[in-house]
Amino acid sequence: MTTESMLNRWPIDPAIVILSLGIITILLLIMTIICVVQTNRIYRKYDRFMRGKDAESLENIIVDEIKEIEELKAQDKINKDIQKTLTRNVKSSFQKFGMVKYNAFKGMGGNLSFAIALLDMNNTGFILNSVHSREGCYLYIKMIEKGETDILLGSEEKEALEQALGY
Repeated sequence: MTTESMLNRWPIDPAIVILSLGIITILLLIMTIICVVQTNRIYRKYDRFMRGKDAESLENIIVDEIKEIEELKAQDKINKDIQKTLTRNVKSSFQKFGMVKYNAFKGMGGNLSFAIALLDMNNTGFILNSVHSREGCYLYIKMIEKGETDILLGSEEKEALEQALGY
């Protein structure tokens, strides 16, 4: 009876199998070393974080952070309300302006008369017309609603309104 080794019956050379297992063992050893190093690094970071702190002090830190977040939320709400108020005020303020200087009465000396148009965001406002003459200065105001008026406008007033409207 012949005693043949089981390794001799394999179609692969036993040296290749042993060499492959050695390489796999070395790779696993390297991976294990990397894992141990990373675990130690994480442990050191955790230890540094927890050094001198207990659960109560961490709870205080978290509570303080929550309070600060609540204060910031309240301030944010106040800021948003202020912004809404400012936006509303800006919309109703006079934003558009047109002015025309003219000589109301030819030969009366200079362009002392003027027409000024002041409009808000919705093209609502007024036209102020100052007519200067020898007898005095006369001031007229005409209301503008959405860029139009029911009152007949003079050519200078129309020009001032068109300037304000951006025509």
